[in-house]
Amino acid sequence: MSKEIEIVLPEAVRRIIETLQGGGFEAWAVGGCIRDSILGRQPDDWDITTSARPEQVKALFKRTVDTGIQHGTVTVLQDKTGYEVTTYRIDGKYEDGRHPKEVTFTASLREDLRRRDFTINAMAYNDTVGLVDIFGGLEDIEKKVVRCVGDPVERFTEDALRMMRAVRFSAQLGYRIDEGTLAAIAALSGTLEKISAERIRTELVKLLTSPHPELLRVCRETGMTAVFLPEFDRIEQTPQNNPHHCWNVGEHTVRALMASAPEKTLRLALLFHDMGKALTRTTDAEGVDHFHGHEEVSARIAREAMRRLKFDNETIDRVVRLVRAHDVRIEPGEKYMRRALNRLGSDLFPELFRVKAADMSAQSDYLRKEKEARLERMYRDYEAVLKSHACVSLKDLAVNGRDLIAAGMQPGPQLGEVLQELLELVLEEPERNTREYLMEQAKKRE
Repeated sequence: MSKEIEIVLPEAVRRIIETLQGGGFEAWAVGGCIRDSILGRQPDDWDITTSARPEQVKALFKRTVDTGIQHGTVTVLQDKTGYEVTTYRIDGKYEDGRHPKEVTFTASLREDLRRRDFTINAMAYNDTVGLVDIFGGLEDIEKKVVRCVGDPVERFTEDALRMMRAVRFSAQLGYRIDEGTLAAIAALSGTLEKISAERIRTELVKLLTSPHPELLRVCRETGMTAVFLPEFDRIEQTPQNNPHHCWNVGEHTVRALMASAPEKTLRLALLFHDMGKALTRTTDAEGVDHFHGHEEVSARIAREAMRRLKFDNETIDRVVRLVRAHDVRIEPGEKYMRRALNRLGSDLFPELFRVKAADMSAQSDYLRKEKEARLERMYRDYEAVLKSHACVSLKDLAVNGRDLIAAGMQPGPQLGEVLQELLELVLEEPERNTREYLMEQAKKRE
């Protein structure tokens, strides 16, 4: 126990702890909120652990919700915010690699902390005693290491997702993973099969959007991606004997991730952007590899893998569109940019430029200056088209279907064809986007 570490508890958390203590019970803020406070980071939420049983917690507070009563968790509402208060517990035998068969309440804080995943998450604090750090979490923070509490095989057997969490914490904090913990991950990686796609997806996104997405390599080296993303293992074995590249597809992908901003759809698009290369690789007579059509195959793989991992449809669609468009070449000139905006969707472009820049940064230096100049020219054309407010889609056209019907045209497929022809005229010459001109052209097409 240490009085030297002082943590400023939120007022509501302090009130809950004091109320529990006033009722004759022990109570502490515990877990990730203590780790983050020590690191000077703003905790996402505050969890409280107590010797009080759930019914005793409920008796002490006016407003509570039974969020996990069978596991000893009661949510106490304070200042319109919910705080999880959980009774000290010992988890029984885990039979499915996810949930304990039974939970036993205990009066011992030590026993409660002993069941937690990593030492840096197994510290508790209150203003009365100070920091309780039985398993060396503070020392591991100083050493910058992620280490299991006790036997790592036991911890990962209890919940296999903890293996991904170890890599994720390593990536978020810039810590190394303890050797024994890493060896246990490699030995038990196959048990990730027991974990739901939703839980794996959450950890994968946190890893990808961390400061160190390259630690996806650790997931592959320990055998975890073979379970949840075998497509990544496949591109790690796909060479790129081509002057534009200096790494295999997997390493190129990792380096593109490292070169990008930590944004969810951006990094997901980069993760999948070249996955189709493993299935489209051909080698010519000179020994040069080519990957014709890999964009479309990569988009298909992205959709299949993201559906398997239970991503929402909006994210899947956005990522698939970015993957499909990542290698598209747009000729210089505003006319070609207008057509590209029409074809690909103007909403895609700010992120598409970031995908292209990260992709290019992870290639060889071959023609690097020319590629950078071409991308810069594309961006200038894009900005010029935006500034001109040119029409690039049917919704920006000066006439619509109702106008054509009012002028005597019959509803039906031909109406849509005429509107598309009018749009083509405007894409070619934006100044044609006037009601008078377009109605005159429409009459010629009746």
